[in-house]
Amino acid sequence: MGLQSAFFTAISGISATGRALGEIGNNIANAETTGYKSRRVSFGDLFGASIGGGGTSTALTEGRGVSVIGVNASFSQGSLQSTANSLDLAIDGDGFFHVKDSSGNNFYTRDGQFSVNNSGNIVNSKGFLLQGFGVSPNGTILGTTGNLLLSTTQEAASVTTIVDVGVNLDASSTATTFAIADPTGTSQFSTGITVFDSLGTAHDLTIYFTKTANLTWNYNVVAPSTSVTVDASALSGTNALIFTGSLTFTTSGALDTETSIAYYDASSVSVGGIDFTGGSADTQTITFDFGTSITTDSGGATAGLDGTTQFGSTSTLLTLSQDGKTSGTLIGTSISETGIIVGRFSNGITRNLGQVALARFTNPDGLDGIGGNQFVETADSGSPLTGAPGTGAFGNVIANTLESSNVDLGDQLVNMIRMQRAFQANSRIITTTNDLLGELVNLAR
Repeated sequence: MGLQSAFFTAISGISATGRALGEIGNNIANAETTGYKSRRVSFGDLFGASIGGGGTSTALTEGRGVSVIGVNASFSQGSLQSTANSLDLAIDGDGFFHVKDSSGNNFYTRDGQFSVNNSGNIVNSKGFLLQGFGVSPNGTILGTTGNLLLSTTQEAASVTTIVDVGVNLDASSTATTFAIADPTGTSQFSTGITVFDSLGTAHDLTIYFTKTANLTWNYNVVAPSTSVTVDASALSGTNALIFTGSLTFTTSGALDTETSIAYYDASSVSVGGIDFTGGSADTQTITFDFGTSITTDSGGATAGLDGTTQFGSTSTLLTLSQDGKTSGTLIGTSISETGIIVGRFSNGITRNLGQVALARFTNPDGLDGIGGNQFVETADSGSPLTGAPGTGAFGNVIANTLESSNVDLGDQLVNMIRMQRAFQANSRIITTTNDLLGELVNLAR
């Protein structure tokens, strides 16, 4: 039986090396597949029944050839390649992207080619939904995971509550009295600023500075009459006086006091706030802050000199800002190494929209590949551990980057030659055994 069994032994070798060549061919075919992990065939020897000895130490166990005992993926890191898509993600280190299909089935992948579908969800090329940590309305990252959603295309408006102004007022100016009928002619300096109401509507205001006495100035805030509702006494043509206050300075030119005198609303003077038209909230209050004044703000190391001053030089605008914003539309995203997705809105606001979650396994070799660069968990892989990128043993997430296949073409070609030689050698066993059997048959002639 020994000579005939050589046929079967050689056939097992041909089958095993053929399977190995198939995997090598698959690796080479996927050398440019994003996130692909090369696979390697493991062989195991086969033994038949014992010959003689009945299982004692003198027994002879007959070899029956070879079998494929496993096909293992290599999860070594692939090289990272930059791309122009901000949703192209690569994992630098341990972990897998967690995605779900429409039925809620779980899959894991190293392929980070993501995009946004028509529902605003981040999906991969198969339409599976990328999983991540959600956020609260103010952008705080939450501890629960779910589908990452970028459909929040609007950022709410932010009402203006404070205007910070820093100017130098010319001490040599001549005192006068401000008149709403001629604001430019009755002031020594002015500057414009845009503020926002509760609906995010922009309103252009002008702050006029009028010297009323030595070391004393009034500031008067004027809006177009069409954008506000004020008492008739505060109206003149297209100008509407909505707020007034006073500033005093020390003899060294430092800001001493700031006083808010009055709002001019539709009912009376000194009541309520600014009534912008167009359906926004009534009586909006805006604080005009001209710096740290010595008396009003209780002094300090830089008191009187960090905002508005009065020196004997030309009136000049130094700083001007306000804290309101119009509503904004999502115009772009960026993703940090910790997977935090930051939305960039047209009004200049940035806000966290979510955080990519990663999954890792105690035995990633136990994952079952199902095609399309997807893996599913098995009993051998164990249950996934979920966490944030860059924490613990989880790798970092790199945006605008994709992980290349980890296939080494040089190794694959060498392995192909080795398997080819093994295949040929097993084929030679068959032809040699056939010749020997032919010689045996010829003995009877």
